[in-house]
Amino acid sequence: MVLFYRYQDLAPQLVPLDYTTCPEVKVPYELISSMPELKDNPFRQRIAQVFSQDGDGHMTLENFLDMFSVMSEMAPRDLKAYYAFKIYDFNNDDYICAWDLEQTVTRLTRGELSAEEVTLVCEKVLDEADSDQDGRLSLEDFQNMILRAPDFLRVPLQWWGIHLRL
Repeated sequence: MVLFYRYQDLAPQLVPLDYTTCPEVKVPYELISSMPELKDNPFRQRIAQVFSQDGDGHMTLENFLDMFSVMSEMAPRDLKAYYAFKIYDFNNDDYICAWDLEQTVTRLTRGELSAEEVTLVCEKVLDEADSDQDGRLSLEDFQNMILRAPDFLRVPLQWWGIHLRL
């Protein structure tokens, strides 16, 4: 119930209190991204795109609930890993390539690394995690990398820079 009211508070003019009358209402990305949990997050646009039905960042209540469910402490590690993978797959090709890694590292470091440093980090990640040496990470490669890094996603939203408040 708390999440419904959080959703409704984002756009009270759009979301009726009796949601059953309009279940396909979508809260615009601009309002979703202004939430305290997302507003300072360098991945806010990708998070909204991945969890939105059409990939446009506009969310139905179901999308909103899915996002918070995955980001909760109770969500299974493999589910968190799956969505982290989707968020880091910027070109939506079901792999994390060097370009996706560059986007990820640049956002994680908030642009504080030089282009050369970003490239070195990306090369190191690919060297360590790309099991079939095809120059990109599959979901399986990504999950294996996470298994070797026990702190990854231990704090549910740490990688995404989100601090969940309800």
